[in-house]
Amino acid sequence: MYTLLSGLYKYMFQKDEYCVLILGLDNAGKTTFLEQSKTRFNKNYKGMSLSKITTTVGLNIGTVDVGKARLMFWDLGGQEELQSLWDKYYAECHGVIYVIDSTDEERLSESKQAFEKMVTSEALDGVPILVLANKQDVELWNCSGGRGWTGWQAYPLWPHLPQTCLSIPDIKTAFSDCASKIGRRDCLTQACSALTGKGVREGIEWMVKCVVRNVHRPPRQRDIT
Repeated sequence: MYTLLSGLYKYMFQKDEYCVLILGLDNAGKTTFLEQSKTRFNKNYKGMSLSKITTTVGLNIGTVDVGKARLMFWDLGGQEELQSLWDKYYAECHGVIYVIDSTDEERLSESKQAFEKMVTSEALDGVPILVLANKQDVELWNCSGGRGWTGWQAYPLWPHLPQTCLSIPDIKTAFSDCASKIGRRDCLTQACSALTGKGVREGIEWMVKCVVRNVHRPPRQRDIT
């Protein structure tokens, strides 16, 4: 009887756990995004003051529950000397969230280089990637609308683009040669304002759908439509 009840309890309440890396350069807004995610999906989480968030040195860990899925986030430091540690976590992850600072044009090339090195890792083959164009409230870029990278498409979500934000052509030009390296995995590039929370819920819900689907797909078929 105990075994039966225990099995029923696990079926009803146990969450399937998925590990998701949050990567990007330092000051891109990774930890702020993590805090906003925990605030929106964890009912009793009050969160820290966003104004007190400092540069991550090492690792921040957070968990959110979405339906029957539990995402375990690993927010890794983005300083150049810490990027060499990212690949130590690749083998354990089910998804990647890559955060770009849309207001920092001077470091866009640096961000692209870090992204390219990350996405070409064999350990991440077939792993879904959510790219967040952070610190802006205007555009959504969807590389495929489903599976595979077919180009950049712009859809206005909010009416005003801050003058300090990078434009879509800037981002498209900088990352265009990464398209072939992304392959046919699930990939979504989405506008986000981690500070206000816009785009946070949509990004997390998309990631949940991808990791749940991907984890049940045989490894050799994960990149097949």
